[in-house]
Amino acid sequence: MNSNTTVSDKAMETILKLQQNEITEQAIYINLSKRVKKSSDKELLESIGREEGMHSNIWKKYTNKDMKPKKLKVFFYSLLSIIFGYTFVIKLMENGEKVAESTYTMLSKEVPEASKIYLDEQKHEAALIGMLDEDRLQYVGSMVLGLNDALVELTGTLAGLSFALQNNRLVALSGLITGISATLSMASSEYLSARSEGDENAKKSALYTGIMYVFAVILLVLPYLLLPNHQYMGALITMLLIVVIVILVFTYYISVAKDLPFKKRFTEMATISLSVAALSFIVGILVKKFLGVDI
Repeated sequence: MNSNTTVSDKAMETILKLQQNEITEQAIYINLSKRVKKSSDKELLESIGREEGMHSNIWKKYTNKDMKPKKLKVFFYSLLSIIFGYTFVIKLMENGEKVAESTYTMLSKEVPEASKIYLDEQKHEAALIGMLDEDRLQYVGSMVLGLNDALVELTGTLAGLSFALQNNRLVALSGLITGISATLSMASSEYLSARSEGDENAKKSALYTGIMYVFAVILLVLPYLLLPNHQYMGALITMLLIVVIVILVFTYYISVAKDLPFKKRFTEMATISLSVAALSFIVGILVKKFLGVDI
């Protein structure tokens, strides 16, 4: 079917973009499926990829052009899948496609297949994505517990110690000792809590909690290790910036992967962490002043 003479130039331009997008997403899904161990998820990803390929072939009827996937985009999403998981990547891609409703509506006036493709995007792929069962998403609660606790507790500890000690190496040493001890405490508490509730995967819950806690400890202590000893204020400010960035990235990950509101969760978490840091900094000033500690 050669229909490129029956559509307007504007519609043709849109169809070319859609064809390029579909063929690229097909490559992304197929690439993801090769890295997935769970057979059910592998089959689902391959199915979504095949559907994207079919959509691309429909657009090709109008463009009469062969297109290749954008390698940089395929690489970028593959990298994201390694860091955040394939469910996050797929939902991120699908959220981007939701913006295109007006585009499909406009195209359907000239291209009958556009309406069907839009329905496929909204229904079939959404159903498949809902069936994905990525291991790490089952433990989001444990990840949130570990990260939240680490950010709040360690941010406050480091902020208080920054002024009380005014020595980056001492602050880093204290922070590492506190952080490692808290990691073991949190992980064991999560394990015992999960076991008491009859969770057969208590060890995994504890592991995810511990991993997120250690991750936060390393990032927050890093400025105190890299900056000179006397630049404790610079280390404190850098640490607070890292806290905001970590909260931003992790909250965005949760909002996409679990379909939760982003702005409210980010504001809440950032406000709590920074408020605790401010109060702890004041406590550090008071402790240093009234105890007469001079290091």
